[in-house]
Amino acid sequence: MNKELRQAVIAGNWKMNKTRPEAKALIEELKPIAEKASCGVVICVPFTNLETAVELTKGTNIKVGAENVHFEKSGAFTGEISADMLTEIGVEYVIIGHSERRQYFGETDETVNKRTKAALAAGLKPIVCVGELLWERECNITEEVVARQIKLDLFDVSAEDVKKTIIAYEPVWAIGTGKVATAEQAEEVCKLIRDVLAKLYDKETADAVTIQYGGSMNPKNAAELLAQEDVDGGLIGGASLKAADFGVLLDEASK
Repeated sequence: MNKELRQAVIAGNWKMNKTRPEAKALIEELKPIAEKASCGVVICVPFTNLETAVELTKGTNIKVGAENVHFEKSGAFTGEISADMLTEIGVEYVIIGHSERRQYFGETDETVNKRTKAALAAGLKPIVCVGELLWERECNITEEVVARQIKLDLFDVSAEDVKKTIIAYEPVWAIGTGKVATAEQAEEVCKLIRDVLAKLYDKETADAVTIQYGGSMNPKNAAELLAQEDVDGGLIGGASLKAADFGVLLDEASK
């Protein structure tokens, strides 16, 4: 992490977990833990928990994010939620292009780009996810895959808006599998992302962007991962559902 140039952010991705009573209990447990953190603290929760989360985190340093957003403002899109609907209730962040959305729900780089621009236009801060499949890593094309995603996902996004965007590198082979990229592998790709941003924009812009690691970060490996120059926090799955585990990650990112 280089905190002189950008903020470290730990963002929890709850995925499809927690009823409202369960969400309330976890947030109440998190509040005193998060209070000590000097890094950015975000919880991205299911749509049904958003209002609960926004209400319970008022006056705290915990920011609330959604797990997806549609790219149109309104219309015949059954089951979708617009960016304006999110900002209206106080949501500040949104995850876009998570590998599970790409794998199970047909998300493409084109729709990630459209969602990212819609989110930014509404004042949301996107957490844009990129990363390679195991097969792509084994074929030694990680660099090409991730660079292509960055270029497509951020197409026609201004430098000022990119500075408001978090990029999460999530090697798909390390999500929910128990496998974790080594600290060196995480740094290598996060640095690659920053280099691509520098070519697309400029070094100042690239240095300002928070780049998270998003593949099974947990209390055991967080210190080593967060010690890397270009790893500015984490997009956290399983460990975000346990207050004590999430607290360890906040402590490490606050050092």
